[in-house]
Amino acid sequence: MKTRAAVLYKMGLPTPYKESKPLVIEHLDLEPPGQGEVLVRIRAAGLCHSDLSVINGTRPRPTPMVLGHEAAGEVVEVGEGVRDLAIGDHVVCSFIPSCGHCSPCREGRPALCEPGAEANNKGVLLGGQRRLKKGNEHIHHHLGVSGFAEYAVINQHSLIKVDPSIPFHEVALFGCAVITGVGAVLNTAQVKAGSSVAIVGMGGVGLSALLGAVVTGARQIVAVDVNPNKLKLAESLGATHTFNAKDPDVVDRIRSCTDGGVEYAFETAGVVQAMQTAYQITRRGGVTVTSGLPHPKEQFSIPHVTLTTEERTVKGSYIGSCIPRRDIPRYIELYKQGRLPVNRLLTDTLPLEKINEGFDRLARGQVARLVVTM
Repeated sequence: MKTRAAVLYKMGLPTPYKESKPLVIEHLDLEPPGQGEVLVRIRAAGLCHSDLSVINGTRPRPTPMVLGHEAAGEVVEVGEGVRDLAIGDHVVCSFIPSCGHCSPCREGRPALCEPGAEANNKGVLLGGQRRLKKGNEHIHHHLGVSGFAEYAVINQHSLIKVDPSIPFHEVALFGCAVITGVGAVLNTAQVKAGSSVAIVGMGGVGLSALLGAVVTGARQIVAVDVNPNKLKLAESLGATHTFNAKDPDVVDRIRSCTDGGVEYAFETAGVVQAMQTAYQITRRGGVTVTSGLPHPKEQFSIPHVTLTTEERTVKGSYIGSCIPRRDIPRYIELYKQGRLPVNRLLTDTLPLEKINEGFDRLARGQVARLVVTM
């Protein structure tokens, strides 16, 4: 069958993307689902910094590639061996497929699935296949999803069945922004009620982390960003204090208002300076968590002695240390109860044809989350 999709042929093209057009909308051949695979009609896909990092070359991936990993849609066909999904089911995509058999999967840490990571690095599905073609040329899959398309063939281990009552453009956010941000707070850091929390970077992931901190009952929630509009949104979502990261005295001011620093600090911007700030505003005995994705060559340095003398902890959090099949339905229930207002993170929706302009807006820091709808 044919599918219309946004294809990246070359990384590192200059901005504005409206003019350089790194993503080309084309009609591709899509093979039917094979063993353990599912054909999904994509209804909505979020624009994430992880996609932008491939476009600008910060996170190199094999090209040509159909981008998009934060997506939701409807099952239209199932391949042989698929038992848990049926035609008509609404699904959210998980950008880390879980094989269920490697050591991390057996230990309950599917975010670290080894075959899943290998497949993602190669730009193939979990079983090693590539189902997209343009003529005789294979097109790579992005993180096992390739959601910037009308249809996608996806491994069943990358799909989570969800409540069909939630609109696609809202439920799509649970596939990356929500599980990454909320999961970092609830799973990775395990923030306790009454704690003090800071989040550096108020993008979709950072705002989701803020919502997670509200759910935990944190007594102080500090939001840090360079964009005043995002800080206003953070305040409306529950931040008790907001600070502009451009302020040269921002670290001292945060430490002053939090009695020496916060117990938990989260870096969600993928920028080394943001991580430095997060570490500096963490109190003695506190935990600094990063879920950002800087360029692989970037280095983060700290005074080594503080790890010992202040009993500090620095932790990484990938996909919010989540078990997607467990956590996405749980977070959706919190959303339905009004305790996790994810819909307020959505800045705008746009058609697939406007995707390059959307990434311009994301690169300029003008949005929390944009969603392409099909």
